[in-house]
Amino acid sequence: MLLNAELYVRDLPGQLVGSLEPISMVDGNIIGVVHDREKIVNQRIMVSVTFEVKNSRKLEELKAIWKSKDIIISKMGSVYETVTREFMMVGRFNATYIENLIDEASRIVKLESTDIGYSSKNLNSDKRTAMITAEVRCREDLDKLDRFFSDACEKDDMLYIRGL
Repeated sequence: MLLNAELYVRDLPGQLVGSLEPISMVDGNIIGVVHDREKIVNQRIMVSVTFEVKNSRKLEELKAIWKSKDIIISKMGSVYETVTREFMMVGRFNATYIENLIDEASRIVKLESTDIGYSSKNLNSDKRTAMITAEVRCREDLDKLDRFFSDACEKDDMLYIRGL
């Protein structure tokens, strides 16, 4: 399990090490640490740590150790990697068309985030350009999204460019 925890430790020497050491005690592996001395709440500083543990039993063991050391767990959640790709479409469409296209795409793949931009109509043409940046959890979902956009553009007689 890959996790991120936001911890608050007392602002005293040795507390940073004391908050990280329990991860190795449960056979965990630290991926990254951010120690924020600027964020002080009730004489405690924030430590954000990304780490791996083998299973939920080890995680519960870790939480118990932190609690026994008076370390406050403010937030904890799973971490996952995402992949991003840009898609460009040129053709006759409006904002509603693009919104509907994204809604339909989100029924095919889980979109972690999307960023959509499109041009206004040109005076000499009624064509527009749309740029869609999509973030998903795996490359297979990018391939599905690529096929979906490609098919939609072919059906609606638009130029399609992917992977910019």
